Amino acid sequence: MNPAIQYVLYVVILVALALPLGIYMSKIMGGERTVVSRTLGPVERGVYKLLRIDPKEDMGWKKYLAAALLFNLFGFAVLFLILLFQGHLPWNPQGLDGLSWHLAFNTAVSFVTNTNWQAYSGEVTLSNFSQAMGLTVQNFVSAASGIAVLYALIRGLVRARAKGIGNFWQDLTRCTLYILLPICLISTLVLTSQGVPQTLGGNRYVDLVEPIAIDVEGNALSSAEIDLEAGTVTVDGQTVPGAQIVTQQVLPLYPQASQVAMKQLGTNGGGVLGNNSAHPFENPNLLTNTVEMIFLLVIAVGLCFSFGRSISKMGVSHGMRQGTAIFLAMFIMMIAAMWIGAVHEAAATPVLEQNGLVDTALGNMEGKETRFGVTTSNTWAVWTTCASNGSVNSMHDSYTPLGGMIPMLLMMLGEVVFGGVGCGLYGMIGFVILTVFIAGLMVGRTPEYLGKKIEPREMRMAVLLCLATPIAILIGSGIAALLPGTMDSLNNTGAHGLSEVLYAYSSGGGNNGSAFAGFNANTPFLNISIGLVMLFARFVPMAATVVIAGSMAAKRKVAESAGTLSTSNAMFVFLLILIVLIIGALSFFPALSLGPIAEYTEMIGLS
Repeated sequence: MNPAIQYVLYVVILVALALPLGIYMSKIMGGERTVVSRTLGPVERGVYKLLRIDPKEDMGWKKYLAAALLFNLFGFAVLFLILLFQGHLPWNPQGLDGLSWHLAFNTAVSFVTNTNWQAYSGEVTLSNFSQAMGLTVQNFVSAASGIAVLYALIRGLVRARAKGIGNFWQDLTRCTLYILLPICLISTLVLTSQGVPQTLGGNRYVDLVEPIAIDVEGNALSSAEIDLEAGTVTVDGQTVPGAQIVTQQVLPLYPQASQVAMKQLGTNGGGVLGNNSAHPFENPNLLTNTVEMIFLLVIAVGLCFSFGRSISKMGVSHGMRQGTAIFLAMFIMMIAAMWIGAVHEAAATPVLEQNGLVDTALGNMEGKETRFGVTTSNTWAVWTTCASNGSVNSMHDSYTPLGGMIPMLLMMLGEVVFGGVGCGLYGMIGFVILTVFIAGLMVGRTPEYLGKKIEPREMRMAVLLCLATPIAILIGSGIAALLPGTMDSLNNTGAHGLSEVLYAYSSGGGNNGSAFAGFNANTPFLNISIGLVMLFARFVPMAATVVIAGSMAAKRKVAESAGTLSTSNAMFVFLLILIVLIIGALSFFPALSLGPIAEYTEMIGLS
């Protein structure tokens, strides 16, 4: 199929599914009746009764924030203990030991913050219990926490002279019960039908079609002659001492389908297998690839339409236009990223062209699955870093310098190009507030948003919301680059080596979780430092968002006047994109110049 047609089809399917889903989510979070209300309504009420939650309580911003932070702290503690003591817990047919304290800390932080950064290979590190009861649970509730905080902000923007911004426990329950669980149940059945494993039975051993030989260092001997009866291995007639003959392979079988469905839908990204969605057990064919890829962004895109409908239902005139304006700003940046990636990945690198090693018509196929090709791989790479997802179906370490820079830059922007479920949109609303304020100063108009004046308190919180990610990434990667021990974790030196470090901290700071696949981050310093970056970049913006929600809810509404800046027209969309690029891109330009841009100049120098 023509690549341009493929790109258009993927985008059309995404938006076509996101629009009705956004309307459905708006109804759920607004307490309106839906097609599942009769079935799930009694379950929701049962949850409130069991946990002694008063769904009618309207929390102030301090109580709402405390509930959100304490809930996530509790989730971290439980997951940390599960990982630390997994060797003594059930559902461990592989007999895996518990994780080291620093890896358990990093992994627990990663999944609680919706990052799912993995400094390990899941199939040889985590048990069924850790995967199903530890990681999958956090895949649900970390995603639900982000949507809950977004709706607290929506209520704060719309309510007038109010003290409350909603009920965290009710928001969390509705997100999980009505949105995430039903979609994941259906998609798990679809993935299982296509061959994605879902079992607690443990690994299986199968015979190889042809035995292989390995030397004492573990290297495969491709030209070896194997005598199974004598148990000898010879190369060019000479016996290889210490060589071993391998006749079986291990198939890593876990409850994968249920985790794959949720890791994509909730912009989590952490996989059961080290090769993630490039592995045929997680992503067997084009159908599963399309389903999983759409799931990367469908909720995040849908929330833009959900935002517009919700504020419209709460009394904001032209509310849908407000949501559409934010959607268009995100959409334009995503399309631009897809186009840049497509241009650079569709061309082979100069070295491959000179040596004639590949069919250059296929583009840069290094690190990509032949069953997916460049077009689908590039789309996935852009979408997974637009969202704070991080799952991959190709190795970003093997992309061209500028093709690999695009995923990195999308994370550096704070993942507000749709971003994670909930957190992406409330991060973009922080940029909206900055844009309103800056544009108001430029033209002498009153800084207002949705009928509320933007004052110093909101501006301080909006700046903190927008700059938390750059601060975390630059400080973390800067310290790591100064330490000589970091060199031992690199797969490459020079500009590409710096890109590996920068990508790792961008992934943690952007709550993304993807990796360049050449960086060994499982060391005490890297586990702790990246863990702290993830905590800062997740909960500082979350706290700033809730403060903005409380501050805006207490304000009175002001009438729209000739001095009010429109926040739903084409000019505002342009200004919003400009502010995002100025604050995000320019903050990282010096670092990008030393990494992927320098590598690009070296590459073209070879041509």
